Amino acid sequence: MALIFSASSDRFSFQHSSRVIAPIVRWLMPHISEEALQTIVVVSRKAAHVTEFAILALLVWRLVRRPALNPKERWRYSDAIRTLLMVILYAASDEFHQRFVPSREASIRDVMIDTSGAVLALLLIWVLGRWRKRW
Repeated sequence: MALIFSASSDRFSFQHSSRVIAPIVRWLMPHISEEALQTIVVVSRKAAHVTEFAILALLVWRLVRRPALNPKERWRYSDAIRTLLMVILYAASDEFHQRFVPSREASIRDVMIDTSGAVLALLLIWVLGRWRKRW
């Protein structure tokens, strides 16, 4: 959560992160158009949102289900819902924080992207749990 909070600072705003991502993309694809380059920068930033909130959901789910108390317990929907609610609340608070950073803007769309990362992580946990149960 602290890493996500620090990434909401001015240092990781679109203007600053595009200064890192764009040269790498230009080095890999020297003849890329400016429009395509901007699309890649935006998509990579949104993919980072999905990834960081998927990792957060995995960590929160592990905390919520407390496997040390009952190691045989695999999946409960109530744990998944609590995890999802916690991640959504944190995503919303992260966007609220960005309202006070001059180079950033708060966006409901980003909360939805963050939430999709959490949902993907929880689906992955569920699918892997079902797969392990079969074998």
